[in-house]
Amino acid sequence: MTRFIKNHSKKAGLRPGEMTFIGDRKIEHPVISIIDFDAENLRELKADRIEDCLPFRDSSNISWIDISGVHDIEAIRKIGEHFKLHPLVLEDIVNTGLRPKFEEGDDYLFISLKMIYKTGSDGDYGSEQVSIVFGENFILSFQEKEGDVFDPVRERIRKTIPRVRFMKSDYLAHALIDAVVDNYFHILEDVGERIEDIEEALVDNPTAEDLSQIHNLKRELILMRRRVWPLREVVGSLERTESRLINQVTGPYIRDLYEHVIQVIDTVETFRDMVSGLLDTYMSSVSNRMNEVMKVLTIIATIFIPLGFLAGVYGMNFDRGAGSMNMPELGLPFGYIGFWGITLLISGGLYLFFRRKGWL
Repeated sequence: MTRFIKNHSKKAGLRPGEMTFIGDRKIEHPVISIIDFDAENLRELKADRIEDCLPFRDSSNISWIDISGVHDIEAIRKIGEHFKLHPLVLEDIVNTGLRPKFEEGDDYLFISLKMIYKTGSDGDYGSEQVSIVFGENFILSFQEKEGDVFDPVRERIRKTIPRVRFMKSDYLAHALIDAVVDNYFHILEDVGERIEDIEEALVDNPTAEDLSQIHNLKRELILMRRRVWPLREVVGSLERTESRLINQVTGPYIRDLYEHVIQVIDTVETFRDMVSGLLDTYMSSVSNRMNEVMKVLTIIATIFIPLGFLAGVYGMNFDRGAGSMNMPELGLPFGYIGFWGITLLISGGLYLFFRRKGWL
């Protein structure tokens, strides 16, 4: 949160619409990939320069231009000017700390959302901003780095012939958003497995490492909620829009996507409650374990109280010659053995008494 505020402070004093990259640079140079297709034909290529993308705006085919790396302000400005994007939209594209949002332009729609991914085997998760702009025959997607969750969409475009569903940019935009939302389910499935593992560990033997994992999960779910919750408003706005770019055929798919987003949000909230319950379980397990330890120590101390009393009495310096009542046992030939016999008898009796009471 502190880093986000620090990065966002870079915009202080700038006029609205002035482009300033906010975020971490995750790639050295922008990578541009283009898929241009119609019902029967498909062409894929990598563009070396941003100028190679510009002719596709006037193509009669559907052109999907994917740009990885939004730190290059000049490149984003060029493509924005050619596709007639509003300066505020360009400003939002290079602001990677942007809250997911939806905006309508004159002849395009703009959507930004967060794509969540697993950063490693330690269970941490990262996110990057994905911005989608689509018009009549084009769709632009902007990402912070290479590698995404759109490969299933690319495969569907390659294998679906004729590509009737993909012949409208709104359906392709829906497919990209749906891929991001489907990836949320994969991430949440991983989170659910981690919660189950921690829960089993807490029942068997809670450790400080388990507490650390609980706090990490709690933090990750809070961040995940911040990334996912605004998407409900975004997809809802996309469903309610009266833009001519949204065809009637795509409407049911967008409504289904909205239900998936609601399901993701409900799952995140459920997991947050479960993690809070894990914290309570940890505290209860530690408390029960401490009670067991204290019970054993208390029983041991209780057993040794009478033994200490006996040892204290017979350890006193009495003069037997002073009288027959002055510690007469000091003269017994088997006094030492008798002392240990009484000691063991008292210890055994107390042990049996505690067992019968159910304290052991």
